[in-house]
Amino acid sequence: MPIERDLRGYGRARPDIIWPNGARVAVSLVVNFEEGAELAVEQGDIETERFGEVASTSPPGIRDLVQEQVFDYGMRAGLWRFLDAFADANVRSTFMMCGRAVERVPELARAVIEAGHEPAVHGWRWLPHARYGDPETERRDIERTRDVIAHFTGVTPAGFMSRGSQSSWTRDLLIDLGFAYDSNALDDDLPYWSRSPRGSMLILPYGFDTNDMKFFHPNGFVQPEHFSDYVGAGLATLVEEAERGRSAMLSIGFHLRICGRPARFRAVKAIIAELARLDRRVWVATRADIAAHFRNAVR
Repeated sequence: MPIERDLRGYGRARPDIIWPNGARVAVSLVVNFEEGAELAVEQGDIETERFGEVASTSPPGIRDLVQEQVFDYGMRAGLWRFLDAFADANVRSTFMMCGRAVERVPELARAVIEAGHEPAVHGWRWLPHARYGDPETERRDIERTRDVIAHFTGVTPAGFMSRGSQSSWTRDLLIDLGFAYDSNALDDDLPYWSRSPRGSMLILPYGFDTNDMKFFHPNGFVQPEHFSDYVGAGLATLVEEAERGRSAMLSIGFHLRICGRPARFRAVKAIIAELARLDRRVWVATRADIAAHFRNAVR
């Protein structure tokens, strides 16, 4: 059955959401924990992940140590910058975790959760779920990822977001498996309910524009302030709209190997500082906490 597109959404009849601290703008900081789960000949794949600081120059079947090391940096160095900065600012974030990455460095995944952050399922490998050819295989990998995260961190993830597009049946699998929210959505500024014959799923939209992956895009971010200024502009717009009674949610996406680098980390620090300056005009929370509040407010 083809997936029906909803081009209308809430329209003018948007929910009047007041977040727990009295703000109308919720902010979700998301860190992608996926290094070690990317395509790599080292893992038995026939090709190397192409998306990075530079495109892989190795032909299929030839191991690319350079690309591996670009990813490795995120776990070896970038992770600790994020954990230290979040601890200093007393903010909690959601870490989108690939199962294979957790399996390879369980002690690092455990350090994330011990620091108070939320784990969420980001697929077994860092690949689009649209690649799955059947529901059974996809379901096994979602369950496998959830169980590996729970085993090594002691926390069972309640949320999901894959790289790229889902399959046509991913959301129904998430409903069957009892996930609390799905973040494979780029189509709104507020959470919403997706309903199907299988049940209802709470959707927490994500954003590719307020995302550090644009440092890897041609004509994207170059200087750290390009990213932090862009995020600041988004926050300013939503706060202005909130003063007129419009509620919203903004996701800010980070990658350990991208903004974990020293120069780009200045953008992370600037974003954290802007959130602190805005104080109670925004609510910085994990996606699980945002989902729980919305679930109680809008059914």
